[in-house]
Amino acid sequence: MEENPAPDAATGPDAPGRSGTVPLPPVVAKGRRPNPKIAQLKRTWYFLSRNTLALIGLGILIFFVVIALSTVISGTHGPPKDHLALYCGTYAGVGTANYTPLNGSCTLICTYASNAPPPSPNCYAVDQYAPGNVPPTLNLAHLSGGPLPLGSLTTVTDTNLFYSIYDGFLVGAQWSLSISVSIVVTGALIGLVLGSVAGYLGGLVDEFIMRITDIFLSIPALLLVLVTLAAIGPSFATLQGRVLLLVGAFIIVWWPSYTRIVRGQVLVTREQKYVEASRASGARSGRIILRHIVPNSLYPVFVQLSLDVGAIPLLIGGIAYLGYQIFPTLYFPEWGQMSAIAVGILPSELTACQLASGCAFPWWQLLFPGLIVFLFAISVNFLSDGVRDAFDPRLRR
Repeated sequence: MEENPAPDAATGPDAPGRSGTVPLPPVVAKGRRPNPKIAQLKRTWYFLSRNTLALIGLGILIFFVVIALSTVISGTHGPPKDHLALYCGTYAGVGTANYTPLNGSCTLICTYASNAPPPSPNCYAVDQYAPGNVPPTLNLAHLSGGPLPLGSLTTVTDTNLFYSIYDGFLVGAQWSLSISVSIVVTGALIGLVLGSVAGYLGGLVDEFIMRITDIFLSIPALLLVLVTLAAIGPSFATLQGRVLLLVGAFIIVWWPSYTRIVRGQVLVTREQKYVEASRASGARSGRIILRHIVPNSLYPVFVQLSLDVGAIPLLIGGIAYLGYQIFPTLYFPEWGQMSAIAVGILPSELTACQLASGCAFPWWQLLFPGLIVFLFAISVNFLSDGVRDAFDPRLRR
């Protein structure tokens, strides 16, 4: 006699779908449930890691941040001095040159005319018509005679007084990054708060905030910064005071654009179903703004941040090029200031090369300062676009 097989889960009386049976709950693995925030961060990093340009921008930006932190921690290149170490060559009969343009003498660097034999192995060959133009070199032995691997940046072409683009890059990293981030982040936070409140509440609050915003937008931003610096600047004599004044002057003109951008996004977000559901459940306005309005209005802010952070050094350079001394000295190590010096000496360099047939144009004085600002701007742009795409679920589809 054949034995009946034992009923299994698929065919037995307790199989799902049969009348009078209750399906068993799914087996849950033991352990703690994953944190939703950590899972969201992992998901965001997954989408960000698939964006090649975003990773390139992140790598360049990390490089700049590491340079800035290393100069701050080591203290070998950074202030307390409010200027770079000035260098002056011993070429053109100067011998023991001892220029004192600031509060200290310059550091002597061995230079010689390019059409003459070098006096020692660690000397730099310079243009005989412009002794201050020290070209870059790949010979690391020169570093013992002076840190000029990227060449010199001079403000007076007919002397041998200059300072190092390499030092300007290292020290300028901490100043340019801190100034740019402080201005843009503070302006974005102010605009985010005002724009969210104006867009969500509407009515008289919206009218008051937006009319104040329109007043600031009607004034040219660069002109307002110049007026602020000219009116209040003389009362700030210290380096820290001038930097804080510069940051404050830019914040005054920076928040209105973010306010208008965020308000336009909030006007769309507040009509979504999840906002109506939260309002119907009795949630207060502050909670709705913080939990729903602000997080879903950040995407256009990321795009604007990418454009603004890289633009700050260019605007500082434009102010310096117009002749306004932002910092205590012309030789202050900031990327925008370096670019202004490079562009400012361009006419005199071109004139010198036209008058002298053997003149070599100092291409490095334009290339390296401009390349530093360009890489900083494009890296933030690439990274911000990637972060926006990774955070926005509508763009991840």
